[in-house]
Amino acid sequence: MFCHSEKGKALTTVHAKGKTLAVVPKSPERGADAAARALHAVLTSLEDSKAEDIVTIDIAGKSALGDFMVVVSGRSNRHVMAISDHLLTDLKDEGLGSARVEGQEGGDWILIDTGDVIVHVFRPEIREFYNIEKMWAAPDMDEETVH
Repeated sequence: MFCHSEKGKALTTVHAKGKTLAVVPKSPERGADAAARALHAVLTSLEDSKAEDIVTIDIAGKSALGDFMVVVSGRSNRHVMAISDHLLTDLKDEGLGSARVEGQEGGDWILIDTGDVIVHVFRPEIREFYNIEKMWAAPDMDEETVH
């Protein structure tokens, strides 16, 4: 895969699979499709890794961080690290590039940022303590009416 851009022209990405080349222009419609494709790849990988309590939160329009947040639990530090390793491998295999990763050393809470999807992999006790699902599930202040 390579990217090509000239000043004043749209960025294009070329993917090579086998002997076929396809040029994919960067367009607004592609953004939602790319996020949905990334989410599908993430969820499939997490299910394959036996991640527990998988919760998907739509954060499109709520945050510039991404379109989706996925929160999951692993049974132990070792399981948390295995889930994240498997996910990173699957993302690369799906052609979704290299994700940014934080917290891989400890195995209590690992954050994987694909750009479109942010994945939090927790040990159950750590997940319960931070309770980020509740924070992101809170209603938007502008949607809430005050009586």
